[in-house]
Amino acid sequence: MTMKKTIRERNVSQKITGKVRKTVKEERLSKSKESGADVQKTKQPDKTKSAKLKQIKPKSAKQRPAESRLDPSKSPKKLFEQFKSTDEIPISKLIVDQVIGQESAVQVIKKAASQRRHVFLIGEPGTGKSMLGLALAELLPKEKLVDILAFPNPNDENQPLIRTVPAGEGREIVAKAKIQSVQMFKNQNLLLFIMAIIAMIAPWWVRSYYKSDIMFAAFFLGGMLFLAAFVIFLNIGKRAPMGKTGVSPPKVVVDNFKKSQAPFFDATGAHAGALLGDVLHDPFQSGGLGTPAHERVVAGMIHKANKGVLFIDEIATLQAHTQQELLSSLQERKYSITGQSERSAGAMVRTEPVPCDFVLVAAGNLETIKNMHPALRSRIRGYGYEIYMNDTMKDTAENRWKLAVFVAQEIKKDEKIPPFAKDAVEEIIEEAKRRANRKNHLTLRLRDLGGLVRAAGDLAKEKGAKLVRKEHVLQAKEIARSLEQQIADKFIERKKEYEVIVTKGKTVGRVNGLAVIGAEASYSGIILPIESQVTFGGKEKEFIATGKLGEIAKEAVKNVSAIIKKFFGEDIQKYDVYVQFLQTYEGVEGDSASIAVATSIISALKKIPIKQEVAMTGSLSVRGEVLPIGGVSAKVEAAIDAGIKKVIVPKSNLQDIIIPKDDLKNIKIIPVTTISEVLKEALDWKGKEDILKKIKNINGH
Repeated sequence: MTMKKTIRERNVSQKITGKVRKTVKEERLSKSKESGADVQKTKQPDKTKSAKLKQIKPKSAKQRPAESRLDPSKSPKKLFEQFKSTDEIPISKLIVDQVIGQESAVQVIKKAASQRRHVFLIGEPGTGKSMLGLALAELLPKEKLVDILAFPNPNDENQPLIRTVPAGEGREIVAKAKIQSVQMFKNQNLLLFIMAIIAMIAPWWVRSYYKSDIMFAAFFLGGMLFLAAFVIFLNIGKRAPMGKTGVSPPKVVVDNFKKSQAPFFDATGAHAGALLGDVLHDPFQSGGLGTPAHERVVAGMIHKANKGVLFIDEIATLQAHTQQELLSSLQERKYSITGQSERSAGAMVRTEPVPCDFVLVAAGNLETIKNMHPALRSRIRGYGYEIYMNDTMKDTAENRWKLAVFVAQEIKKDEKIPPFAKDAVEEIIEEAKRRANRKNHLTLRLRDLGGLVRAAGDLAKEKGAKLVRKEHVLQAKEIARSLEQQIADKFIERKKEYEVIVTKGKTVGRVNGLAVIGAEASYSGIILPIESQVTFGGKEKEFIATGKLGEIAKEAVKNVSAIIKKFFGEDIQKYDVYVQFLQTYEGVEGDSASIAVATSIISALKKIPIKQEVAMTGSLSVRGEVLPIGGVSAKVEAAIDAGIKKVIVPKSNLQDIIIPKDDLKNIKIIPVTTISEVLKEALDWKGKEDILKKIKNINGH
């Protein structure tokens, strides 16, 4: 019985598509004959036109607009030296050539495109993950795209039939099927329409002829019933099942009309229905007024991306069951569409499997790996590649030229801002160097850098400048500051106003630490005042630190306690030590305040005053060595803004400080390698030199 049912469904769908395709082919044949006749008519060339064409001379080299005056074959160093503005920089039309600083990722993408492999990209926001997805779609070998149609199923209306036809034919098949459907009901509808008119006129004629209100009422009610039946018949006609006439219009579920390139769909943040497809709810499910199931089928992005690329950023944000369904579609390369809501009438409908042979480009950050469905990641890893994106690149002549090309690309994409002069590009590169937070490197978080490019361009355009100059970029840095920078400025301003931050004099147990707020891509420095108090407590158990500290910060304080015990083990046994991070309502995390905590405790324990014009930052090992930290440029900038005169930083971070020379004149940077060097610079040792000597001997410096 099942075999007979399947054969019948197949025969019905083939009958429909066969009839419609035959009509389409006949129409195309007639069009080709007509065009052939036109070709024969115009076969003889027009001598007058050809003579005029000969008179038109080609433009000279000077008249032709040159794309660039630079020779791309020269070395990047030469190109960077020679260019004067970004409108001279050649820009590739291929997206894969526009990706900056991700050479190894580009090579993998090229391999993945040629072999149709899945790719999993992990990296910070703005490093080019979506561009790599677009590049993969661009590089995919040309496939024969198809249209996907849903047909009504004569045996089970809740399981629409799915068929594929070459791209562009879907619309024609639907149009022809609708024409045939209209022709089938044309004569019946005309007759019923005439009868409907008679039903409306008849009561009035009866009333005038018989002069009887009873007859009028009877004919009027009969006419109304006939009109209601007429409306129901029209709706039933729309969803009439395929009979001997074999006509019921299908629906184009995936339409690739006039498309030749592999499709690219960004499904980031898409809900289950948009991603996997859905069947719409039908409020009229009885009385012949409902919409046929196949007309309520809506394709998901996995189906629309058939033979193309599906890009999903932050893939771990998809619900677990959605990731599981996505895995099934990857494995089977086809996925049936059903209603996503259990309360919807669409939940009863489930189509035949719909083709979804796509290449998945999944993306995210390191947290994505923890929260991603393990089977889905295993599938990608087993049938594709995993790539960790670079967030910085070395500061070389070649890479500086790449950033110049990036600026030119952003200007071309924006189409609203003027080109950049060389000095403006150099300032953008300096900003990229500062944002890298790593010595001799340039940042690859180019989305944020692109925001600065557009802000500088807007300023130049507002002032009517033909080129964006260095001063425009500097002004843009002030205007287009991140939220973190604006918050930090207000934080420092208010703390100074209420004297929470002190930058003059000497105080026992109080030190100006340095911290950052915001993500790594947009660090902003703040002053972090820290106070310590040593009190008699009998038996010391542990150091007590307050100020909404995170786990790493708490561990850092414990490490500092080991150093204090090493230096003053006997003296500290009878004291309790309290450390307070002043007014840190937002919380403190990290270990970069370790040297500040150690300095504050030693000052309080030995009653040695700390110079308040000094601020400091640095991690501390249990052996007393000062270790490198992040965000050092932002911290030094915060110290300058607060009026600090000296700042102590780890020696290994010295080359990471990228600050304008004019600002550096306002502060003295002191590099250190051990805690004894920190104490020597930060404390006023007058009359306490013997303690410093003892610390140096223990610390070995």
